[in-house]
Amino acid sequence: MDTPRVGIPGRLASRMTMPEQHEYLRGKFTRRGLLRAGALTAGAVAGTGLPRPADAGQRSPTLLTAPATAKVDGSLVAPFGRHLAFGADPRTQMRISWQVPFAVRRPYVRVGLKPWELSELVPAEVRALSTPALTKKLPAVEQFYLHAALDNLAPGQTYFYGVGHDGFDPADPRRFATVGAFSTAPVHAEPFVFTAFGDQGVGYHALANDQLILGQNPAFHLHAGDLCYADDSGAGKPADVYDARVWDQFLAQTETVAARVPWMVTTGNHDMEAWYSPNGYGGQSARWALPDNGFDPRRAPGVYSFAYGNVGVVALDANDVSYEITANTGYSGGRQTSWLDRRLRELRERPGTDFVVVFFHHCAFSTTRAHASDGGVRDAWVPLFEKHRVDLVINGHNHVYERTDAIRGRRVNRTVPIGGSVDSVRDGIVYVTAGGAGKALYDFGVTDSYEGQVKDLDSVTSYHWRKGRAKSPETVEWSRVRYTGHSFLAVEAEPGRRPRLRVTALAETGARIDHFEVVRSTGS
Repeated sequence: MDTPRVGIPGRLASRMTMPEQHEYLRGKFTRRGLLRAGALTAGAVAGTGLPRPADAGQRSPTLLTAPATAKVDGSLVAPFGRHLAFGADPRTQMRISWQVPFAVRRPYVRVGLKPWELSELVPAEVRALSTPALTKKLPAVEQFYLHAALDNLAPGQTYFYGVGHDGFDPADPRRFATVGAFSTAPVHAEPFVFTAFGDQGVGYHALANDQLILGQNPAFHLHAGDLCYADDSGAGKPADVYDARVWDQFLAQTETVAARVPWMVTTGNHDMEAWYSPNGYGGQSARWALPDNGFDPRRAPGVYSFAYGNVGVVALDANDVSYEITANTGYSGGRQTSWLDRRLRELRERPGTDFVVVFFHHCAFSTTRAHASDGGVRDAWVPLFEKHRVDLVINGHNHVYERTDAIRGRRVNRTVPIGGSVDSVRDGIVYVTAGGAGKALYDFGVTDSYEGQVKDLDSVTSYHWRKGRAKSPETVEWSRVRYTGHSFLAVEAEPGRRPRLRVTALAETGARIDHFEVVRSTGS
C-alpha cells in the first residue's frame, strides 16, 4: 500500500479513535487550503411534503449546505448510479438517489403513474463531496450526489420516475430508456420476498450476485455493510486510505438492481472513512438517503428501522459495540443499544407484525478463521434479541455463508437441519452470516457442510473477540451450515393464520445451498 500523506505520528496511530483521526486529517488538509467550504450538504432531503428544517446547515461542521453551480452544458451530463431506499414508512415514502460527474443546474425527479406521463416534478438536494489526494497515487476527487424525497405516495402503487437536470429531461422521448419504476408497500400484509447479503465490493462476483437477486423480484434488499471497499483495509486505523472513485464504480454496478429495488444498507468496518466526518460516516450520509428514525441519523445513518407487511426490520451499526475493530467502539455512548431496546419493543407491539429481522455487519456467531465472532455484539445486543424474541439475525463481515442452529443463552436450544423448521419463540434465534456478496472468500477450519454435501459435526473449534482485542478460544456446537462460496439470502414472508419466513440461501450459480423456515407460536 502506498504510504499515506497524512503523516499521523506512529506513536498516535495505535490509539486514535475515528473522531481523533477525523480532527487530525481535517486540520492538516485545511491548513493546506485543500478543504473547500460547503463540501457536503445536509438536512432533510428536498421533496414533496418534506420542508427543510431551519437548522439544516448547522447539524455538523462538516455537513454544510452548498448549491451546485453549472460548469458544463447539462445536455452533455448523464445521471448514473441510481439507487432507491424507503423512508421510515415504505407504504408512502421513497427516496431516489443518483450521481452526476459534474455540477448541474436544478436537478430533479419526474414521477408519474405511467412511464410516458411523468407529470410531477420534485426538486433534488445536492450533496457534494470533496476528497483530497490522500496518497501520492490518488487524485483529489469532486463528487456530486443527488437525492429527492417522495412522500404522501399511495400504498401498493407502482410509480415510474426519471432523474434529470437543466439540459437532461427524462420526459424527452430520447431519454425514455432512463425511466425506472418502483412500488410502495401494500396497506395489508401480502406475501413478498426480500434478499440480503454483505461484503460486496466491485467485481464479477458482486455483479453476478446482483443479477441473480434481480431474478428473485424482491420487495427490498438488505446490505449488511462493507459496501464498496473504497477503504480496502477496513482496520479503522490512521494508515487507512480510501479511493473515493471506487464508490462511483460501485453505484454504477449496483444500479441495475438498486434503481428498481430499495437498497437498504448499514455500515461495516470498511465503510468508516475518517476524512468525511468525526465518526467516518460523512461519505455514507452523502451517498445514501436512508430512514431518519434511528437514535441519531446525523451521526449514524446506518441505524434505522422500517416495517414492510408483516415484517419489522432493524438496521444497526456494529462498529459501535465491536471488540475486534475499535476505532468507533462506544461512539454512541450506549444510545444505540438503548434505542434498539425501545425499537424492538415497539415493533413487537405494532399490530400486524409477525416477524422481526435484524441486520448488521459484525457476526454474533461465526466460526471462520478470519473474524469469527465478535463478543461485543454478544454482550451488548444478543440479550436484547432474546428478550424481544427476534426471529432472524443477518450479518456479513465473514466472507462465507454460515448458519447456526436455534440459539438461546449462547447455546444450541434446538438443532435446525437443512430443510428444518424453527419456532423463534419456543426454540431460539437462528443467526445467518451472508458475507459472500462478492469480495474474496474466507475459509473455515473445518469442512463445508451444505445442501447436497452435508457433513454435520458435533462441534467446531473457533474463537470470539473479547475486550482488549483478545481472541478467546471456544468450542461450539451451533455451526450447522457452512459454505465457502459467493452467495446471498432470499427470504419469503408469508402472512396469514400460520405466518412463516421461508429462508433460502443461493450460490451465485443459482444452486440452493440451504433452506429452512421460521414460524412463531400461536399467540406469541
